[in-house]
Amino acid sequence: MGLFKVSSLALVLLITLASIHSIFAQNSQQDYLNAHNDARKQVGVGPMHWDENVAAYALDYANKIQMANTCNNLVDSEGPYGENLAAGTGTFTGLEAVNLWVREKGNYDYQSNRCMRGVCEQYTQVVWRRSVGLGCARVFCKNGWWFVICNYSPPGNVAGQRPY
Repeated sequence: MGLFKVSSLALVLLITLASIHSIFAQNSQQDYLNAHNDARKQVGVGPMHWDENVAAYALDYANKIQMANTCNNLVDSEGPYGENLAAGTGTFTGLEAVNLWVREKGNYDYQSNRCMRGVCEQYTQVVWRRSVGLGCARVFCKNGWWFVICNYSPPGNVAGQRPY
C-alpha cells in the first residue's frame, strides 16, 4: 500500500471517529446530569444522580414515541415521574433540550412562585429540590425529528410549593 493510500485511510478513520464522537456528544448520562446540576447549583440546590429505573421509563416512552413516529408531538407520558419533553430537527441534542428548559428561568418569579411570562414549569422541574433521581432518553423518528425526554423522581411542580 502506498504512502498516499495509508494517509488517506488514516484520514478517513479520523473523520469517522470524529463523526461517531459528535453523534454521542451532548447526549450521555453525564451530559444530562451536568446540565441539570449546573442549573441547580445556581440556585443552591444539591445535585441529582442518574437513576436507572427512571432512565428505563424514559427510554420506554421515547421508544413508543419513535414507533408512533410522533417525535414532534409533545404529549406527556402521564406516568409516575416528573417529566420534561423537547423536540427538534437537525442534530438536536439532549444538552440542547435541557438548555431550552433552563432558559425558562427568566420567566420564573421566585417571590410570587409563578411564571410571569410564558412558561417556566420545565425550568422549575429541573431545579426542584426534592427531585434527585434523573433519567433521560433521546430518539430519532422517521419524520426527521428528535425527541428528548427527561424524567424526575420524585416528581416536582407540586402546587403551592416552591422549587427551592
